[in-house]
Amino acid sequence: MEKELKTKEMKKLYEAILTLKTTKECEAFFRDLCTLSEMKEMGERFEVVRRVYKGETYRFINEKTGVSTATITRVAHWLNHGMGGYKLVLERMGEE
Repeated sequence: MEKELKTKEMKKLYEAILTLKTTKECEAFFRDLCTLSEMKEMGERFEVVRRVYKGETYRFINEKTGVSTATITRVAHWLNHGMGGYKLVLERMGEE
């Protein structure tokens, strides 16, 4: 993992996220932590990864979400060549 993500501050952030128990708690924490723009971007990326995982074409995803094909390509790259975080979460959520 990148050096910038292995700091004590990042470890504390990950630990903080693990304490969240409900969707409402998660919503409150991330709204306090992130800007509206950051929240929107994360939501869009997660929708894109769900659609890529289902096998939808990049063009179809672009048409349905308005997310650029460049972003879709980057998200798909991390889904297929990243550290497995996307796949882990999607499988745990029962996405198909």
